[in-house]
Amino acid sequence: MRVEAKVLLGLGLFFGLMCAVYWNWSLENAGGVMMFAGMLLCFLPGSYYYWWSRRMRARPEDDPNATQGQGAGFVGTFPGTSIWPFTLGMGAFFVVLALVFGIWFLVPGLGLVVWALLGGTAEGRRGGKY
Repeated sequence: MRVEAKVLLGLGLFFGLMCAVYWNWSLENAGGVMMFAGMLLCFLPGSYYYWWSRRMRARPEDDPNATQGQGAGFVGTFPGTSIWPFTLGMGAFFVVLALVFGIWFLVPGLGLVVWALLGGTAEGRRGGKY
């Protein structure tokens, strides 16, 4: 996790420097605030990864002399096919359409979202077809 922490902290530092330059040079607030938020969004997981990387043993990915065989491990099973992610996506799409075209789109949208959440939970508890 040390490599991931360094990448995110470096990206946060870059956004911080660019935010300072942009905010002082352009005198425009919206872009500066968005860059500041981007900086925070990089520093938050980066500092968390750095904190954990100092408390856990080194992974093969963190060792520059590691071989490919050291990084290989058990590959688990993947979930089977399901219709519920598509149903959830369509429900979210209808909810967004309610913001654009009218509140009446909210009824089928929320119905699809609830149906997808219940169906996905039930399928996850009993297992899929495969």
